[in-house]
Amino acid sequence: MCVKDAEEASEEMEKLSLSEQDAKSWALHLHAQLNNSTPNDQSCHKPNSFPLESISEDTTLASERKQILLTNFLPVLRSGEWSDIGCRPYMEDTHICISDLAKKFGCNLLNKEAVSFYGVFDGHGGKDAASFVCDHLPRVIVEDADFPFELEKVVTRSFVETDAAFSKSCSVDTALPSGTTALTAMIFGRSLLVANAGDCRAVLSRGGVAIEMSKDHKPCCVKERRRIESLGGYIDDGYLNGILGVTRALGDWHLEGMKEGERGGPLSAEPELKLITLTKEDEFLIIGSDGVWDVFTSQNGIDFARRRLQVHNDVKLCCKEVVAEAIKRGASDNLTVVMVCFHMEPPPPLVVQRARVRRSISAEGLQNLKCFLEG
Repeated sequence: MCVKDAEEASEEMEKLSLSEQDAKSWALHLHAQLNNSTPNDQSCHKPNSFPLESISEDTTLASERKQILLTNFLPVLRSGEWSDIGCRPYMEDTHICISDLAKKFGCNLLNKEAVSFYGVFDGHGGKDAASFVCDHLPRVIVEDADFPFELEKVVTRSFVETDAAFSKSCSVDTALPSGTTALTAMIFGRSLLVANAGDCRAVLSRGGVAIEMSKDHKPCCVKERRRIESLGGYIDDGYLNGILGVTRALGDWHLEGMKEGERGGPLSAEPELKLITLTKEDEFLIIGSDGVWDVFTSQNGIDFARRRLQVHNDVKLCCKEVVAEAIKRGASDNLTVVMVCFHMEPPPPLVVQRARVRRSISAEGLQNLKCFLEG
């Protein structure tokens, strides 16, 4: 689903790319969790530290309630995944779920808290790029010197480094030319960091409301169009340089004019990041390849998944059902869904508050009623 032009004004307000101040807040937050303590009040309340968790200063009670949710909640992670070739002749999607990233690659951290890693990679022009990124990106992240304290910098660097490593592989093996979108989610304690390059999408269910954790990088996105044109690229008939349907991806080194130039080409491997602090209201995260979102809106996907989890509370089965429903709705692409739940219990039923409707009757109506009653 493309980002509408009307969203242009809100894009600057969202500022998905993290600032230096965000980076400092993330580092302080991680240090505090490693020491089994809560970040001090000064670091917790820095402006924009956690964009989705602004606390109202006008209402003391609401502020205290929000603070309790922030400090007392610790997610219990359950994950599942499912993929299907769909109507395509080849399967080019791949995915990964790692409950403890450091342990997986033999990296000993000072604490016992795990960094969980989840990703969906949607290949095009073949599966080689998707498989390469899926296999190499997690290790590159763990082996970065700043892991795990400056994850936003680590993840951004690792996307670019993995892309460069694939370029070298392509120069050795000419049979590898292909590309892939990449969307990853990392969870450390209460922190969720999503990194996206391409048109896969991550959607968070917060009390049943869909919160988009990523923006689709497609040529119709105004922000992406500006970036592309500033780097000498162009949009032709809805495609980047008349070739690609996405504006960010890893790989595609075989395509001329995509990644050359001093500042890089119009096709970027650098991800956009979004960081939040999870609260008790956050139920689960869905990561899906674009084939899923071609037939589901973000809210529709959350609604469907909630209903299925309320029936059986089986995360993997829910992923399978989302994919099956997408096929039933006419999806024509490869389909991959990864889901991470933050509670052991299924999502609670939504309580719908009935709107209070003020009813009134006119003076004429009252007179008519009086006459009717009096006969």
